[in-house]
Amino acid sequence: MSLRSCRCSLAPIRFGARVALSELAFGAAVSIGGAGSIAVGAWLLVERGAPPVRVAERSAVLFLLTSAINVLTLVLAGIAASVGVLSGHHSVLLTIVPAAVGATVFVFFLALPRVVERLAAFRSPGRLRTILIETAASIKDTKRLLFRPDWQILGAIGFLWFDIAVLVACFAALDNVPPLAPIVLAYQIGYLSNFIPIPGNIGVLDGSLVGMLVLYGVNATDAAAATLVYHAIALWIPAIWGTIAFLFVRRGRGEPLTLRDGRQLRHRES
Repeated sequence: MSLRSCRCSLAPIRFGARVALSELAFGAAVSIGGAGSIAVGAWLLVERGAPPVRVAERSAVLFLLTSAINVLTLVLAGIAASVGVLSGHHSVLLTIVPAAVGATVFVFFLALPRVVERLAAFRSPGRLRTILIETAASIKDTKRLLFRPDWQILGAIGFLWFDIAVLVACFAALDNVPPLAPIVLAYQIGYLSNFIPIPGNIGVLDGSLVGMLVLYGVNATDAAAATLVYHAIALWIPAIWGTIAFLFVRRGRGEPLTLRDGRQLRHRES
């Protein structure tokens, strides 16, 4: 199947869900900022016959889209807290500064395709030039998803906010829910520790989240208790269900993958 013909074809819902759960399991075990889980999903797709170039392109868009949603959430939460729209910490250092850093990163992201395309124009045809062009194209696709109304963007937003909701629920179990702004800001900044490749992020994520929550004025005991329960949920539920899904995906690795339009992808031997 050509790349062009596969461009509008959709994977079966059950297979796609199993790949997604497998990614979540690997991300829970060793996150590396989310790149590791996307790499696992790409491997499973390519193994079943998906074009590697197309998989790399869409995986990059997925990674950039979820990252952009995180950055925009940080910016909006920081601004809302600083002007009093959201209750909580109103310190400039803890609200405007993170928002300004996030806004700078987002503006750089928007300008990056033009910079990358200029760099590619000065390169002779080859692998590096192809990578630069594909990078610019992936960023442009991400921008289109962000700024054009599309119900699918709700998935990227829900992926973040349902996870934050779990942390809020853990505080609710203690009968002491802090204001939303400190939780969101502490969550976003604390999760930067996810780039450290520690198995399960045990200790690292807990310490960074508790530290940031306390910095934003949350009671230390409540912060520690809620974070430990939250991390247990965030680690073990995806790990268990994702491992089961991964075993199902691997069990069918020798079978052709039938897309929803009836076409079949040729299996690639691993």
